[in-house]
Amino acid sequence: MRFFKDMSASALIAGFVTVLVGLTSSIAIVFQAAQSFGATPAQVSSWVWSLGIGVGLCCWVPSILLRKPVVVAWSTPGAAVLATAGATGAFGMGDAIGAFIISAVLIAVVGMTGWFERLMNRIPIAIASALLAGVLTRFGLDAFAAAQTNTWLVVAMLVTYLLGRRLLPRYAVMLTLAVGIVVALLQHKIQWSAVQPGLTMPVFTMPNFSWQAAISLALPLFVVTMASQNLPGVAIIRGSGYDLPVSKLITMTGLTTLLLAPFGAFGINLAAITAAICMGPESHPDQARRYVAAVVCGVIYVLIGWFGVVIAGLLTAFPHELVVAIAGIALLGTIGGGLHTALQGEQYREAALITFLVAVSGVTIAGVGSAFWGVVAGSLALFVQHYGKRRSA
Repeated sequence: MRFFKDMSASALIAGFVTVLVGLTSSIAIVFQAAQSFGATPAQVSSWVWSLGIGVGLCCWVPSILLRKPVVVAWSTPGAAVLATAGATGAFGMGDAIGAFIISAVLIAVVGMTGWFERLMNRIPIAIASALLAGVLTRFGLDAFAAAQTNTWLVVAMLVTYLLGRRLLPRYAVMLTLAVGIVVALLQHKIQWSAVQPGLTMPVFTMPNFSWQAAISLALPLFVVTMASQNLPGVAIIRGSGYDLPVSKLITMTGLTTLLLAPFGAFGINLAAITAAICMGPESHPDQARRYVAAVVCGVIYVLIGWFGVVIAGLLTAFPHELVVAIAGIALLGTIGGGLHTALQGEQYREAALITFLVAVSGVTIAGVGSAFWGVVAGSLALFVQHYGKRRSA
């Protein structure tokens, strides 16, 4: 089978790091969102089950079929929106499930009509690359900022990465992660108490549909998922040099969310930050073999779904500094490549720089993140600078 021939240690590590970064950066928000709607412990576990199974299969299956890395995730901004709305006490679990279904239908319709992909096709590659670099730069900055609280861990990981890039470039990230874990063990920073045995089972919740929940939960969930997740997700796909059927993939995520919504899947979408780990050169020098990392990522997520209590505890046991450091270090090549592509052409340089700066600023307006506003600002700059030039000439 070709998959086993294409398998490599670097791709395996990239898949693991993708899950590590995705899970540890958002699992607490998912728990908070579920609990804000009065979820029982069994229902909270069911949310993890549905999200793990949905994300895992949406990574695993299309990556195998297309031989290209397809990386999806759950909507972290969506979870934050839900946690905030649920904290008001105005909605119960049934209302939340109904909102998940409405949002999933809207996303599936957007994918089926193809209008979102057509919009993305009009964005120049320089703007997409600038957005990619801007979204990821925050992780690069956080990697070095982590040295303030655990200097030895971050320095040891950075030195290992630099030596690895010089001596064993294919295994640089793997060696960096290994050294990070060893240092964390020596420092007694790994919280083994977070690991608890148990098998996760799905819990069905009957949806309740209301106009109030549709406006307060479903619509904001749909907007932030499309603007803060799918939009930068497409930018990272394009910026990484892959040609994927975006509309079909968005349709897939919408239908998968719809199927698993009664069990707690609130939003499955194209991954942004974590996708760059699988699609970047650290995964494998050969672009055609990087899909293995996405498959590995999908398999781990499926395992998280079924053994969510154990695996989530294991991954969240790592210290925060280790997680942000490995994320930032693994993305250095992708950030550099994005900046190079964004700024090399003089025609789009200023618009790309504006896109980058807005995206890296982290600004949030009307509940929508900086990735969306980066595209808006860059597109506006392009319009002002270039609209009508060819016609007037």
